[in-house]
Amino acid sequence: MEGSEWHRPFICGGIASITAEFGTFPIDTAKTRLQIQGQKLDDKFTRLRYRGMTDAFVKITQEEGIRALYSGIWPAVLRQATYGTIKFGTYYSLKKHLTNQGILLDSDGKERVWANVLCAVSAGAISSAIANPTDVLKVRMQVDGRGSEQKSLFACFREIYVCEGARGLWRGVCPTAQRAIVIAAVELPVYDGCKNALIPLLGDTPANHFLASFIASLGSAVASTPLDVIRTRLMNQKRLTVAFDGLPAKIYTSSLDCAVQTVRTEGARALYKGFIPTLVRMGPWNIIFFITYERLKAL
Repeated sequence: MEGSEWHRPFICGGIASITAEFGTFPIDTAKTRLQIQGQKLDDKFTRLRYRGMTDAFVKITQEEGIRALYSGIWPAVLRQATYGTIKFGTYYSLKKHLTNQGILLDSDGKERVWANVLCAVSAGAISSAIANPTDVLKVRMQVDGRGSEQKSLFACFREIYVCEGARGLWRGVCPTAQRAIVIAAVELPVYDGCKNALIPLLGDTPANHFLASFIASLGSAVASTPLDVIRTRLMNQKRLTVAFDGLPAKIYTSSLDCAVQTVRTEGARALYKGFIPTLVRMGPWNIIFFITYERLKAL
């Protein structure tokens, strides 16, 4: 990655992220709907409309049409074009830099776990903070999707900006960054570690990349789901200038407040709402991403 090759991780990471997003987006829509429902503090989302991921797929398709499963796909693609490009490009660039500085590898030529995690955490925090507005747009469009009645990307952006100001586009940025840090700190080092451990058995092959990415998905799903529930709820809430219908101007004041109120009113299990679709989505997403990334990197 010397000279003109510095940009390759960014390009490969962006293309692979967009490819994986298209392939798994309906699962993300089901996950978002499951995470939003059952909020006793918000009358609009108190009712439990879906019993699980499969029920969500069926009802969304029947009531709103198949297009509703892709509500918010364009901000999601835009998000991966920024978040995915920056995250994976930064991660692999930092690893290359630390390797050149003699920091990443120990005396036996193995990667130091703390150095790998440091690269992943840095990449996750930077990329998620920059791409947060696209995440807010995606969540709002997924929750409000009504097939042909769904707002356009520009209309959704304009509504948020006019009603909530520029700060509305960074709604939930703290839990988004926290979630990205957790996912990156687990997913990327685990993938690299598993891939290297499996090379003697499977070689640097798609079979190796498939298995390593699947193992990485399990850990990141368990670690990130509570933060994902909090992030989704904070992003979906609209900051009102005045209270109405008995509701406060905003329901949750912070990530911690959202977590406490969610557990208090819905129980601790509520922090794992949408866990199955999260796991089901992360597995295929990572498999598609890492196989695509490795193939692009080999070109």
